[in-house]
Amino acid sequence: MSATPGLIKIGGAELENGPILGELVDALAPLLQQGPMVVVHGGGSDIARLQERLGLEPCFIEGLRVTDDACMDVAEMVLSGSVNKRLTARLVQRGVRALGLSGVDGGLLRARQLAHPKGDLGRVGEIISVDTACLRDLIAQGFTPIISPISLGDDGCPFNVNADHAALAIASALRAPEMIFLTNVPGVLQEGRVLPELTAQQAEEMIASGVINGGMIPKVRSALAAIEGGVGAARITDLAGLAAHTGTRVIG
Repeated sequence: MSATPGLIKIGGAELENGPILGELVDALAPLLQQGPMVVVHGGGSDIARLQERLGLEPCFIEGLRVTDDACMDVAEMVLSGSVNKRLTARLVQRGVRALGLSGVDGGLLRARQLAHPKGDLGRVGEIISVDTACLRDLIAQGFTPIISPISLGDDGCPFNVNADHAALAIASALRAPEMIFLTNVPGVLQEGRVLPELTAQQAEEMIASGVINGGMIPKVRSALAAIEGGVGAARITDLAGLAAHTGTRVIG
């Protein structure tokens, strides 16, 4: 196996109990058995549901979840607990040596408070270091790390970190050959057709011209950030594309 793993970032929608989770595992398990891979996941919808059940009012500043102490407890329970173990269990059942952990475990992800000009986000963090040796050791032993983005602060307490940001930090630190963004679209479309490959320059030009627009812009921006961070290529795809190895591959 290659010493350098790839990385796949999975959003919360595909991780909910039900048929969608089965479809995810059906597409993901064969991919994880082909070579070394790190999985990073979110779980925002599960967090929101538990907050509502507990009578906690979600609060956002420019799309970022404000995380006070009570909300931090919920985020950690959901991301490092129920969602992480839900995915890990299903993958183990399918023969993958999946190992669920969070950024707190082993000091895998270290974070500091994320400063925001529009207000205090509470226990929301940004990654400052990734212990790649920990990941490489686990992979060398045949494990597939399934990572919750909850990270460790200098004060010994956890921070809630955006899953996209955590995935980008890990992929960049590993110099991953490819990072996959699993989304709800098959890739970048032009005249109704999925573009199999885009250079970073072409992607910027298509954003400027309006060919890439709406919700696809942040997805492509994340792919470009991965390339800028030293990742070999970034693929945008959906569940069907994950199974078929299709989508749009963004390269430098």
